[in-house]
Formats: sequence, C-alpha cells, structure tokens
Amino acid sequence: MKQSIVHIALVVKDYDEAIDFYVNKLKFELIEDTYQAEQDKRWVVVSPPGSNGVTLLLARASNPEQNDAVGNQTGGRVFLFLNTDDFWRDYNRMLADGIKFIREPKEQDYGTVAVFEDLYGNLWDLLQLEPNHPMASRAL
Repeated sequence: MKQSIVHIALVVKDYDEAIDFYVNKLKFELIEDTYQAEQDKRWVVVSPPGSNGVTLLLARASNPEQNDAVGNQTGGRVFLFLNTDDFWRDYNRMLADGIKFIREPKEQDYGTVAVFEDLYGNLWDLLQLEPNHPMASRAL
C-alpha cells in the first residue's frame, strides 16, 4: 500500500493577503486558485519552491469557530516545518523580506533551526536537517 498526505488546510482571514504572504514573502509557488461558485469559496493551493510533497490549502475562515483558529491552529505550538537545502540563504532572505523570527537560529543534533511567524501568527520552523537525519532524504 502507498499513501500520502496531499494537502494541509491552513485557515486564513483573506485569500489574497494569504497568497501575497506565501508567494511574495515566503517565495512559495501558487499551484491553483480556482473559484468554486457552488460554495462561494476559492480552492487556493501553494507549495514551497521545488517541492513535490505536501501542499498548503489556504482556506478562508467561514464561521466564528474557524475565524477563532486563524493564527492559532495548534494552540501556540510550532505548526509547520519548512525544510531547506540552505538554511542561511533562506533565513537571511526571509529577514530581508520582513519575516518575523521569534527564536534565533540554533544548531541542534537534527540540524539548524529557527522559529518564525506567518502573517497571522502561526509558528513555523525553518530548518535544514542534517544529512544523516531519518527524514533528510524524504524532506527535499
């Protein structure tokens, strides 16, 4: 059997501001932006550059409970982990583009990591896994 997770839904306030952040600040690729008239919503999918793995489905909050989850999808824990082939290149570019890092870079046994916030306050790890890490060959 072979299965995979295709999308992770990220609840956002507004499609266009979320697209702007992920495409222009994080340099993700806009994979799809399709209006679904029957539900009056858009199907918006973004992906890190060069990735062929899981994508983010940017899902606009449509009720008070979803609106409350915007920016706090995991109760204040790191939500997503963005692995890179060059930590310092991406860290410095992200700083220059105004990305807010709330934990400075640190060398760990598993690799180099720093924590940043997305436009709504969700926490992300920017990391570069050590080559011998079990996920390193699967992550890029």
